[in-house]
Amino acid sequence: MKLPSFLRKRKVSRNRILWIFIGTAIFVLIITLGILPMVEATRRMKEEIALKKKILSKYSEFLQKRKTVEEELNRAQKRYEEIQQCFLPGETPQLSAANLHEIVKKLLEKNGMTIRSFRVLEPKDISPYKKISIHTDFNPVNNMLSLVQFIHDIENHEKKLMISEMDLLVPNPRMPNNIQGSFVISGLIKMSEPKEKGRER
Repeated sequence: MKLPSFLRKRKVSRNRILWIFIGTAIFVLIITLGILPMVEATRRMKEEIALKKKILSKYSEFLQKRKTVEEELNRAQKRYEEIQQCFLPGETPQLSAANLHEIVKKLLEKNGMTIRSFRVLEPKDISPYKKISIHTDFNPVNNMLSLVQFIHDIENHEKKLMISEMDLLVPNPRMPNNIQGSFVISGLIKMSEPKEKGRER
């Protein structure tokens, strides 16, 4: 028995609506479960890549700065060591004065001169250093070149010695090359830092 034509059309319309509904549902599921997560994952991946690039850029910049800082530290360390070489050795002013006397004695002997007498002068504070000085009288020398060379050796010594005072005289005018006199020769040491008192228990 055949259905009337209007009933067949109605049934076809219902089937079409059902398939449209099913298709729409599948499309929504595909978008929701497939495309949207993929888009979100791509977005996150792009953000992560951008963040990693930023981190790498900062790390590269840090490495460059680190190299510069290390070079500056090495230069500062080298300069510090050079400055340390300029100070007189000795843990106390008395030991430093003894070392200074030994240096002066050796330089006099090197230039054919001898010490007649010497005395240690009172140290002077030149913050953050302390100036150590000795007064040295030398025996007459008959060679002006020796005296000039001694002065040159003092002023160019690695310990940065200074001639604070110089008193030269010619005892016999008939022998102008026969010179005697005295020097006040100084060097520097670092001032010792005051020790902190321990806390009472």
